[in-house]
Amino acid sequence: MKSREILVTNALPYANGPIHLGHMLENIQTDIWVRAMRMAGHEVHYVCADDAHGTSIMLRAEKEGITPQALIAGVLEQHRRDLSEFGVAHDWYSTTDSESNRALTYRIWKALVAGGHTESKPVKQLYDPVKDMFLPDRFIKGECPNCHSKDQYGDSCEVCGKTYNPTDLIEPYSVVSGAKPVEKESTHFFVKLADFDAMLQAWLKEREREGGLQSEVVNKLQEWFADGLRSWDVSRDAPYFGFEIPDQPGKFFYVWVDAPIGYLSSFRDYCAAWNARRPDTPLRFEDFVERDDAERMGTEMVHFIGKDIIYFHTLFWPAMLHGARLRTPTAVHVHGFMTVDGAKMSKSRGTFINARTYLDHLDPDYLRYYLATLLGPTLADLDLDLKAFEDRVNSHVVGKWVNIASRTAGFVHKFFGGKLADALPPEEARRYASAAERLSACAAMFEARDYAAATRLIVEVADEANGYVAEKAPWLLAKDESRRAELHVVCTLALNYFRLLAIYLAPIIPTMAGRVAGGLLGTTLCDFRDADAPLLGREIQPFTTRIDRIDPKKIEAMIEASKESLKPAEAGPVVAGAAAAAGSTVTSAATSKSSPSDPRPAGDGTKAGADSAASIISIDDFAKLDLRIGKVLACEFVDGSDKLLRFELDAGELGTRQIFSGIRAAYDDPPKLVGRNVVFIANLAPRKMRFGVSEGMILSAGSGGADLHLLDADPGATPGMPVK
Repeated sequence: MKSREILVTNALPYANGPIHLGHMLENIQTDIWVRAMRMAGHEVHYVCADDAHGTSIMLRAEKEGITPQALIAGVLEQHRRDLSEFGVAHDWYSTTDSESNRALTYRIWKALVAGGHTESKPVKQLYDPVKDMFLPDRFIKGECPNCHSKDQYGDSCEVCGKTYNPTDLIEPYSVVSGAKPVEKESTHFFVKLADFDAMLQAWLKEREREGGLQSEVVNKLQEWFADGLRSWDVSRDAPYFGFEIPDQPGKFFYVWVDAPIGYLSSFRDYCAAWNARRPDTPLRFEDFVERDDAERMGTEMVHFIGKDIIYFHTLFWPAMLHGARLRTPTAVHVHGFMTVDGAKMSKSRGTFINARTYLDHLDPDYLRYYLATLLGPTLADLDLDLKAFEDRVNSHVVGKWVNIASRTAGFVHKFFGGKLADALPPEEARRYASAAERLSACAAMFEARDYAAATRLIVEVADEANGYVAEKAPWLLAKDESRRAELHVVCTLALNYFRLLAIYLAPIIPTMAGRVAGGLLGTTLCDFRDADAPLLGREIQPFTTRIDRIDPKKIEAMIEASKESLKPAEAGPVVAGAAAAAGSTVTSAATSKSSPSDPRPAGDGTKAGADSAASIISIDDFAKLDLRIGKVLACEFVDGSDKLLRFELDAGELGTRQIFSGIRAAYDDPPKLVGRNVVFIANLAPRKMRFGVSEGMILSAGSGGADLHLLDADPGATPGMPVK
């Protein structure tokens, strides 16, 4: 097979704070793919950068009393360190606030202007009268004009997915100051996306046909074409931290203009560094980026992104590239979101985990392996179930893979001078060839991003290897001197099973596989073709590398270290299980801390007494909850979840509601709940889950787990009746 030349990127982390596990999902997915493609013999260049512009950067730097440049420089070093320690091996990691990115951004913009693909026009914008600044879309929140969900951003709704203008929001407020914004007019610059309608539709169909875009993505994007592609606003008014638009003082490029260009400028800087070190084998930027050169060379450009930024990468980005006569992406691989223990990451529960906090407590390869067992080629969301994480790593990595070497390597040193057998008998040779042939399918699985299928196959072969060791029982053979030759063969095959598995585990757990297998066998794990033939007649090192099982106490310590406070406010009768099912973190208004996306004031966080059950709230706070009676029409287990029950409620005038509730441990016979009245929150924003949409939250009392009790109502209560 001809070696391919591929430029790979993943979405740029924002330089406004630390890397968290949500970022790590994408970086790990990309790094596994890069390593696997290299082991398959392809030339891959993996670059990334920090997304370093925008209002958030400017405001945080202002708050800390430093320049934006000082802020992003410190964050850049932190990001590089954390990613490196997770084994994410970028060839180059830069920042979008660089002169090379400025130059490339200006080149692309000037090409779009010259091609007649830009326009300017006055627009009405929301303006913060307190901060004296125009507000970017993400600094305005309000009620979605489509589904009426509260606290949605100014560009799109996270509940229904609808996009809109900030001025369409109902009852908007400024995220910066909390003030009600006012409308002001300003001249803005636009890219006319309609100019690229035919090109984009053809590109999407071609990419889908070639496997470069998932069908779900293409189908979703058809909604934009159905409504007609609107011109894209690419400018922002001062004050703003970014690149000023040429010849337009006080006007800056919107961060989403220069952010993806950062992929290319980072690669250009990498090429310059490569060519300075290796002038005899130059790496040409043009061969991967310039349209004619890339087509002639047959190079590829592959992006890995999350599903929240599909529009930028599959409409805006290819349009800009095409308008500047640059190559469009070969593939844009999209993944879903990550939840922790079935719910959105939460600071109060300690499940909003920064990469550094994880690294302080656990081996990064553990997380890499667990995520690999979940990652497939679809947009499905993934759940970091911390108990399953512990069990799967301990069972698969330690109990199945490492166990093979720990049970056999010692005999090779004790009886055979640390040397493997020179040959395998026909039966053992057949076993090895069969296992190697089966595992060779992993290469294609990795390329297709179906890591879950690859890990399942690896576990199957590991089970086969452990079955062979158990059957041959080398610990018994060692007691019989007449069977030493047989013992030598058994241990040699077992250790070749171990090496074979290590080769295909190497993209997933590179540090661990290299340290354990490389240290024992004295070989590198860099080419899938090394698996074709067994390792024979080789001296091995003593098996001294220890791989510990995950200690649940370390997980608990990580969670505690991630919490916003050691004693977060209690949530009253709404327990964590129900909150998890609805995707919400329940805290009292007086003790929850304000976040950058919630400028409304919080209390001082003090607790009145050690026995306080909850903090004081006002009647206005309580009045915000629309509590209703619901009659259970159906209740059932949820396939694929060991925590959730699916309820179908008669909500009277509100119609029928579907609610997923995390109370399965307390009710092992769901049909018995049919006919009961329950109390539920009717005005909680709907939450899309992989099982369906949850349209509220059912209230229960108790401490969690099996200690949960649904709230009931007197017989006179009817479905839909408000609770006061």
